[in-house]
Amino acid sequence: MLLSLVVHTYSLRYWFPAAVMLGTAPAYLLSWSAWRLLSVILPHKLYHSMDDRIYSVYQSMVLFFFENYTGVEIIIYGDIPKTKENVVYLSNHQSTADWIIADMLAKRQCALGHVRYVLKDGLKWLPLYGWYFSQHGGVYVKRSAKFDEKAMKKKLLSQTKLGTPTYLVIFPEGTRYNPENRKVISDSQVFATKEGLAVLQHVLTPRMKAAHIAIETMKDHLDAVYDVTVAYEGTMSAVGQRQAAPTMPEFLCKECPRVHIHFDRVGMKEIPLEPLFFRRWLHERFELKDKLLGAFYESEDAAVRHTFPGEGRHWPLGITKTLPSLVFLSGLTLPMLLTPSGRKLYFKTWIYGTLIGWLWVHFSP
Repeated sequence: MLLSLVVHTYSLRYWFPAAVMLGTAPAYLLSWSAWRLLSVILPHKLYHSMDDRIYSVYQSMVLFFFENYTGVEIIIYGDIPKTKENVVYLSNHQSTADWIIADMLAKRQCALGHVRYVLKDGLKWLPLYGWYFSQHGGVYVKRSAKFDEKAMKKKLLSQTKLGTPTYLVIFPEGTRYNPENRKVISDSQVFATKEGLAVLQHVLTPRMKAAHIAIETMKDHLDAVYDVTVAYEGTMSAVGQRQAAPTMPEFLCKECPRVHIHFDRVGMKEIPLEPLFFRRWLHERFELKDKLLGAFYESEDAAVRHTFPGEGRHWPLGITKTLPSLVFLSGLTLPMLLTPSGRKLYFKTWIYGTLIGWLWVHFSP
C-alpha cells in the first residue's frame, strides 16, 4: 500500500505537468489559427512577429515546469549576448530535454519566440505539434541519402527573404549519445576512423549536412553561431560510470539537480563555408566538446569534475517570466472543458487538427 502510494506520488510529478502542457495545446492552436486567418491580408512580417509572440507564450509555460517547478539549477559558463541575434545554435545531444535547454538560453536572451528547430522527419507526425512546428519555421530532415537539401534550402530562404528573426537549433550528432548504447558509439567511432577524423569518446561524430546547409544558406542573415555544450548532473553511477542523461519525464521528476551549459559565440567570419573545410571546423568544435565533457565526467581532480572551465554563473529564471503564460493558457483551456459545446470543440480540435496537420506536412513539410 505504502509502495503503491510512493509510486503514484512519483508519477504525478511528471503526469501533472505533461497533462497541462498537452492539455492546453488545442486552445493554443485555436488562438494561433484565429491570428493566422486574421493576418491573411496583412504583411508577412506582421504575421511572423505575432506568431513569435504567441509561440513565446506557450514555451514560457513549458519553462515554468522545466525550471520553476523542478527547481533545477542552471549554471552558465561564457557570456550570452544581451541583445537578440540571428543565430544557428549547435549543441551536443544526449537527452530529449536538450530541446528545453535551447529554450532556456533563448528565454534569457529574450529570443524565445524566435526558436525554430531542425527535427527528425518522423516528428512531423506528432499530433498538433508536428504541424505547428513546421508552420513556425521548423525544418524536418531525413538521414543520409534521403536528405532533401532543396527542401531545406527553400524553407530557410523563404524566412531569410522576409527577414524573419532566427534562432535555429541543430543537433549535428543526429541521434542522442547514450553511454549505455555501445553500438551507436562504436559505429560513430568507426565512421570517424574511416573518414580520417579524430575519434570522440563523449559525443558522437557530428554530421555536417544540416548545419552546413543552414549556415551557408543564411550566411547573410546570420550574426553568429552559438556553440553550446550541455552536461547534466546526477548521471554518474555509484562506481563513477557515466549513465544516460535524464529523459523529459525524469527531468520533470526532479532527477537532475543542475544543468551546466558551456556557451561560446562564434562569429560568421570564423566559419569556413567550403564543405571540406566546414566539415573539419565542425569536427574540431566537437573535439572541444569531447574534452569539456571528458573533464566534467572523468577528471580525477575533484575541483574540476562536474564543472566546465571558467566561472560558472547561476542564472535562475524568475517565476514572473513564466507563471503568467501558465495562467493565461489555463484560462483559455478551462472554459472550454467546463461546457458541453466547449468540450466538443476541444476534442474536435485534437482530432481534426491532427488529421489536417498530418495531411499538410505530408505534402508541405
